[in-house]
Amino acid sequence: MTDKPRDVQVLPIAENTRILRSRTWGRLRFEIEYARQRGTTANAYLIESNKTALIDPPGESFTPIFLQTLKDRVDINKIDYVILGHVNPNRAVTLKALLEIAPKLTFVCSNPGAIALRSFFADEGYDAKIKVMRGEETLNLGQGHRLLFTPIPTPRWSDGLATYDSKTQILYTDKFFGAHVCGDQVFDEGSSVYANDRRYYFDCLMAPNARQVATSLEKIASLPPVRFYAPAHGPIVREGMRDLTASYRQWSAEQKGKDVTVALLFASAYGNTATIGQAIARGLTKAGVNVEAINCEVTPPDEIQRRVENCSGFIIGSPTLGGHAPTQIQTALGIVLSTVPKTVPAAVFGSFGWSGEAIDLLESKLRNGGYQLAFDPIRVKFKPTEVILKTCEEAGTDFAQTIRKAKKVRTRREPASNVEQAVGRLVGSLCVLTTKQGDLSSAMLASWVSQATFTPPGLTVAVAKERAIESLLYQGSPFALNILGEGKHLGLMKHFLKPFNPGEDRFAGVETREAENGSPILEDAIASLECTVQRRMECGDHWLVYATVAAGNVSDADTQTAVHHRKTGTHY
Repeated sequence: MTDKPRDVQVLPIAENTRILRSRTWGRLRFEIEYARQRGTTANAYLIESNKTALIDPPGESFTPIFLQTLKDRVDINKIDYVILGHVNPNRAVTLKALLEIAPKLTFVCSNPGAIALRSFFADEGYDAKIKVMRGEETLNLGQGHRLLFTPIPTPRWSDGLATYDSKTQILYTDKFFGAHVCGDQVFDEGSSVYANDRRYYFDCLMAPNARQVATSLEKIASLPPVRFYAPAHGPIVREGMRDLTASYRQWSAEQKGKDVTVALLFASAYGNTATIGQAIARGLTKAGVNVEAINCEVTPPDEIQRRVENCSGFIIGSPTLGGHAPTQIQTALGIVLSTVPKTVPAAVFGSFGWSGEAIDLLESKLRNGGYQLAFDPIRVKFKPTEVILKTCEEAGTDFAQTIRKAKKVRTRREPASNVEQAVGRLVGSLCVLTTKQGDLSSAMLASWVSQATFTPPGLTVAVAKERAIESLLYQGSPFALNILGEGKHLGLMKHFLKPFNPGEDRFAGVETREAENGSPILEDAIASLECTVQRRMECGDHWLVYATVAAGNVSDADTQTAVHHRKTGTHY
């Protein structure tokens, strides 16, 4: 599938309205949201009425092919408006190319987007018309196409803007309700097939902004009737619109309801620092804590103080600009130092082009202020790689677990109930689940394993949401299940039970060989199974993964399987 060339799929979706889906079948960028590697579509929309509007043109990855496709179908000089759900440096490349062809274009965006756009254009001497929409404003294209604009900001995209067309009743939702998956299907018929993609997309992009997402959902609910959502990525949401909206509400409420909150403060000059922060936030949320993401570039000082004063921990990230941290980060740092107790965990991250002084400044100020850093500062030169992002995710998970463990120590443990004791009598075989996908590898000790089917041979394994390996166990993912032997299991059990640092090699010092599906097989296991994930189901604090078995081997037929016995069902 990744061998297919990039293209632009063009189809009518409503009266006077077409979609232009710029498609890539492989992973687009090294951001945590693309980690499922199922390709993506960058959806642009063209409304051709008395006036013509182009909505959400794609970023620079598609600039040449998109512009050629657009030229083949419309005179770009006759486009009146380019409407932007958000503005970033990646998209600015395409906007500059459009402006060179049609200098009379008017760009329509929110006020934060206009500020960013003027900066991008001024750097290279472009003079562009920009129309700012502040909400409850309309733009009349003629023939009944009256566009209504609604701000839907989040810390990552402070200029978020949704556009509603009263003629077609389409809501163009930009980052909301998307999915990173590529295919020929434009609408979401059989929408359940996108369930995992949409949930993963929400967990990466929306969960750290749950409070703002909930506010935006209320704004969307107040709009006139909507026929379908037209997002920036993935299939158009028509069949699953009601269910997906309800899911966004539920997931946001669940995230806001967590009993532990970590403040994630950041500024990002070129998007790299925000990308790192997003990966850390993904690790935090999957470990069961609420993230209060704070974009220091657009958040007033009094609001920063209000949102950090009751946090259970904080993480602050900055780019390095001219050898310094941006003024907004220095202001936020001063607020944190004067507001947040020295007893809460802290951490630092950032990106840089040359020397990274801003990261050093944050680290030294926090250490001198009496804070303990939960992990070593994450320093990324230029853009993060896939391996770095996985390390950031694991760092976020470890940070969350540090806070949660401290909370449990402070909370008196009650004696186990009869139910908890009874559940603890359920036993399972001791296994080690392993996988390797590209440059990423991981492993975990597993005892909640059970055969599930005869034909095809299949099994289920329960994986806690905060496990590092969890993000590598989606539909189609390969793994190996290594079964440990009674009396021979202690060494491997102790090895895989120990805490690993973010990014640490799980297999250092362990003898392995490579299975046909690429996963590590442990030489000291008494049997192994090569598996492929078919489905996964969310079950409370775990994912239940169902997989089929393609191959298996018994290396020690005389040793019985090691079994895990527990006294209570409240922990492993």
